[in-house]
Amino acid sequence: MGRSARSVILYGLRGVGKTVLLNRIRANADAHGFFTVVIETPEERSLPSILGPALRGTLLKLNRVQAVKAATGELAKRAMRVLASFAKAAKIKYQDVEFQIDVDPELGSADSGDLDIDLTELILAVGQAAQESDTAVCLFIDELQYVQEEQLSALITALHRASQESLPITMVAAGLPQLLGQMGRAKSYAERLFEFVSIGALDVYEAERALCIPAKNEGVEFDKQAIASILSSSEGYPYFIQEWGKHSWDCAGASPITQNDVESAAAIALAQLDASFFRVRFDRLTPAEKRYMRAMAELGAGPHRSGDIAAKLKRKVDSVAPTRSNLIQKGMVYSPNHGDTAFTVPMFDGFMKRTMPDWEKG
Repeated sequence: MGRSARSVILYGLRGVGKTVLLNRIRANADAHGFFTVVIETPEERSLPSILGPALRGTLLKLNRVQAVKAATGELAKRAMRVLASFAKAAKIKYQDVEFQIDVDPELGSADSGDLDIDLTELILAVGQAAQESDTAVCLFIDELQYVQEEQLSALITALHRASQESLPITMVAAGLPQLLGQMGRAKSYAERLFEFVSIGALDVYEAERALCIPAKNEGVEFDKQAIASILSSSEGYPYFIQEWGKHSWDCAGASPITQNDVESAAAIALAQLDASFFRVRFDRLTPAEKRYMRAMAELGAGPHRSGDIAAKLKRKVDSVAPTRSNLIQKGMVYSPNHGDTAFTVPMFDGFMKRTMPDWEKG
């Protein structure tokens, strides 16, 4: 209908289903004829290096749509030239930009070398091309917290300008809880421009449905004690419900799945989480970072005051601040309030205790 709406940010801990929700929303957008741009932002990569190739594919599709409609598609062609200009300028500033655009650049557009200006001009050009094609473009960005704040600021500015121009381009993104603070620091008006949606553990009713409905669809049920045990062990986190449910299913000989089946599966489920979900994150840490997180675990699930963690390490707060900063950058911890530190991975305190039982001796 040509009306602007706020972009959406899904935020929460690891394992709560943000990526699943992002993919479902994208599938709905595809079904409604949107042009979707799918991006996962890895660490150590610039936003232009991943956004450019994704937009190139979208603009090629827009050009094909115009060809089918026998329309001129001038704005889609211009957007491709603007993208070529953007790529050329970004390649100089961001050394990781490698994609090529096989058209002549639009001189004087998105080629200033100032990301705020260039990204805004690019997003406007894409929005105008979508408008010309009577469609909408939606950016789907996962792990948005890894985008550096300077680049995040440019993205917010570009989307804000597109909204002011009532152009049909928007964003649905997902990230860890620290994303709220990052966006607020990047642009003070971010809270007005985006709808922030907290994704967390399921309540008892939702968790029971998540466990039981898929099983019921296959003709299998859980008895009440088994349900209560799985919901307690998983603490309502969707990924953990899946793990406990799967291994309880494997241990059961018949329906209904019982409390005894769940007890038999508990050690297997925990070992599987330790070997995959937890371990893949633990292995990215330096020895100093592991000790910091082990000290956090000693204090409990958290959040914890930075001073208390430092005291547990028998260090001064200032001396461990760089380690804390690195852990935030890696997405392992976040600061829910000033001076507080919390795990981004649910139940990671228990894993750290199991993995580093004698940490104080070493």
